[in-house]
Amino acid sequence: MTRLGTALIAVTATLAFVGATSAGTINQRERRQSARIAQGVRTGALTCREAARLRAREAQIHAEEWRYRHNDGQLGPRERADLHRDLNRLSDAIDQQKHDGQQR
Repeated sequence: MTRLGTALIAVTATLAFVGATSAGTINQRERRQSARIAQGVRTGALTCREAARLRAREAQIHAEEWRYRHNDGQLGPRERADLHRDLNRLSDAIDQQKHDGQQR
């Protein structure tokens, strides 16, 4: 095998790993945020209505991720950035709702 062929295989493997890692990051964030919502309900920091709204936003993000992944089989840089932006906004909303002083 030539040096160019070996280099091409190495680059392809690296890109595949980076794509899988970033997908894992998005899924990990979704799981952590879901756990934060559940913890907020258990402790009384979130009302049932607040939790329902947050879970609905969470479901919208998950559906958006599904559409992106099933469009061409992978997440592009813009799609990944869009999901991270949505997850950042959801994280801020969870924090705001958990600390707004309402009790269930």
